[in-house]
Amino acid sequence: MCGRSSLHDVPTNVLDRFRLPPVLPGFTPRFNIAPTQEQWTIAVGRDRKPVSKLMRWGLVPSWSKDRSAGHRMFNARAESVTEKPAFRDAMQRRRCPILADGYYEWSVRGKSKVPMYFYLAGNRAFAMAGLWEFWNDGDAPLLTCAVITTPAGARTQPWHHRMPAILTLDGAESWLDASTPPSALQALLVPYDQDDLVSHEVAKLVNSPANDRAECMAPLVAEAATVT
Repeated sequence: MCGRSSLHDVPTNVLDRFRLPPVLPGFTPRFNIAPTQEQWTIAVGRDRKPVSKLMRWGLVPSWSKDRSAGHRMFNARAESVTEKPAFRDAMQRRRCPILADGYYEWSVRGKSKVPMYFYLAGNRAFAMAGLWEFWNDGDAPLLTCAVITTPAGARTQPWHHRMPAILTLDGAESWLDASTPPSALQALLVPYDQDDLVSHEVAKLVNSPANDRAECMAPLVAEAATVT
C-alpha cells in the first residue's frame, strides 16, 4: 500500500515536463500527507490541456451514496484496477499523475513497525500513477483521487510488499494522455527499480498525521541507508 507521501517543495521538474508554470497557487510544503488530505495532481482541463489541481486523497466513485467511501479507497491495486467497479471507469477516462517527492512505508521488525522514507536521489519530485473522480451530492462537490500500487520491486521488497506505481516523466505524460492504448498503460504499472530510488528509516513521529513537519522525513541516524 501507499498511505503517506510528501511534497515539500514545488515539483518544478514535473511541471516543466507538462509545460505548466513553475508554481502551484497557494502551495504549502507537506511532509506527511495522509488519506483524506489534499494531494497536488495533474489532470486534463476543459481546454484538453494539462492543469494542476488539488484533490482529496481517497477516491469517492461518482455513484457512491456518500463521501465516506473515500476513507478506504486511497489505493488501487494495479493487478485489478481495470476490473474493480470503483476504479475501472476512472482508469479509462480520468487518470492523473499525483505529485510527490517521497512516500512512507512501515516495515515489520520483530513486534513493531518501523517507518521508512523512500525518495529519489537529489530529492527530485516524481509522479505516482493515479485516478480521479468527481463526486457531487448537490451540496458539497469533491474532486478525489487514489494512488495505484504495484508489487514491490527488488529494491523495496525487503521493507514492504507493495509500493506506489512511480512514473518516469515520459511515463507521466503517457499516463495523462487519453490516446495511450490500454496495453501501454498497463506497462507503466510496474515496480520502480532504478538505482536512484533510495530510503532511510525515520522517527515514529510520522505515525501521526497530525505531525506534518520536516522532522518526519529526516533520517533517524546521521547517514541515510541506501536501498540495496
